[in-house]
Amino acid sequence: MMQQSVITDKFGRALQDLRISVTDRCNFRCRYCMPREIFGKDFAFLPKEHLLTFEEIERLTKIFLQLGVRKVRLTGGEPLLRRDITTLIKRLAQLEGLQDIGLTTNAVLLGKMASDLKEAGLKRVNVSLDAIEDQTFMQINDSNVKTQPVINSIIKAKEVGLAVKVNMVVKKGMNEHQLLPMAKFFKELGITLRFIEFMDVGQTNGWNFEHVVTKKEIYEEISKRFDLEPVNPAYFGEVAKRYRYKGTDIEVGFITSVSESFCSSCTRARIAADGHFFTCLFAGEGLNVKDILRDGATDDEVKDTIVSGWKYRDDRYSDLRTEETAKNRKKIEMSYIGG
Repeated sequence: MMQQSVITDKFGRALQDLRISVTDRCNFRCRYCMPREIFGKDFAFLPKEHLLTFEEIERLTKIFLQLGVRKVRLTGGEPLLRRDITTLIKRLAQLEGLQDIGLTTNAVLLGKMASDLKEAGLKRVNVSLDAIEDQTFMQINDSNVKTQPVINSIIKAKEVGLAVKVNMVVKKGMNEHQLLPMAKFFKELGITLRFIEFMDVGQTNGWNFEHVVTKKEIYEEISKRFDLEPVNPAYFGEVAKRYRYKGTDIEVGFITSVSESFCSSCTRARIAADGHFFTCLFAGEGLNVKDILRDGATDDEVKDTIVSGWKYRDDRYSDLRTEETAKNRKKIEMSYIGG
């Protein structure tokens, strides 16, 4: 059996989950994430040689598994844009000690890839969908994509046996009128919908508190139509506050990074598309693990670097967030660090 060691940070939080961004590119230009005026045709995305190779991702994952990680989620950008992504999933799925491998996607490409992804070993997908009404969705994604291709992909993913959750970022003035339609639609489909408070990730999304629709407000809106009852967390560090529709096993969740922060139970590390190691979604800088790998470091040397980075971790940005810190703190873009 693989030898395992649990490491904790300055606040006693164990390293358990790993998010790996496999690309900084996306086929959407969502207004709150990759606005087209910034991420336009002249934007310089990472060249291929700056991305971690599949071999490097596999090697890093093996090291993280030795440090207590049990779950891996592939992110982006849009991870399904990474060529031969199923090959990577197959390699990771075979690693000893990995209990769960998931992927976050806008699902435009998911339908035609779902069977291959499942066969490769993928267990679950989180689909980003911020509206069920075409006009609103197209205004958000700014890419002329309607909802039906995404819905078809969700249904296909479920049919092939992938666990599916849908994530809806809620922003005031953008899509709060879609709360009940989204809840009704996915309740009828029997798929978990999770509402995400609009967060100040990156520098380009124009965030301020006035744009946040809080969990309390969303809950009150959903409760006008449906009776909800709380569900206990499935594991320590679970991000979503879970509820279910009374009389069913269909759930809704609330991800409350702004109004009810969960820094105290954060167990997630992140590897960005170019191999930087981050200990917080709202980080300003990370540790360049890719260069360490490519400079010929041994596995033990890489492991020591990761252990050191986590042990000295004192991140709790969401606990401390103010309008001023959100405005003045330099933060990495979501499309680069992954969600």
